[in-house]
Amino acid sequence: MDERDPLASLRDLGKGLEKARQGRDGGSTARRATLSRDSQNALGLALRIGVELVVAVVIGAGIGWALDRWLGTRPWGMIILFFLGIAAGLVNVYRTISGMGMAIGYRQRAAPPAPGAGFDADDED
Repeated sequence: MDERDPLASLRDLGKGLEKARQGRDGGSTARRATLSRDSQNALGLALRIGVELVVAVVIGAGIGWALDRWLGTRPWGMIILFFLGIAAGLVNVYRTISGMGMAIGYRQRAAPPAPGAGFDADDED
């Protein structure tokens, strides 16, 4: 038995696997990478929204609990700030969703005024 036979059969196996992978993917690794990137962006956005909502509620309830202990107004501070935390979380979610496609912290600008808009030729004084 020759020692080259196992290596040759391993090479043939490797070539066959590569052909099978290309056939299964349709040769579109760029498309798969784009889909993977899009799904990662969507997952990141979903996690961000969930974390922002939960953190806003926890912080609101925590501040309410601390105020109740300090002022002795149990449970009203916690209840009120719990609901304010929910409102703040929902506002954060709305801002995140309405700002999709923009960089964080930036808003869409209004369209610039047309040339000569708002300028009256009679008001040159």
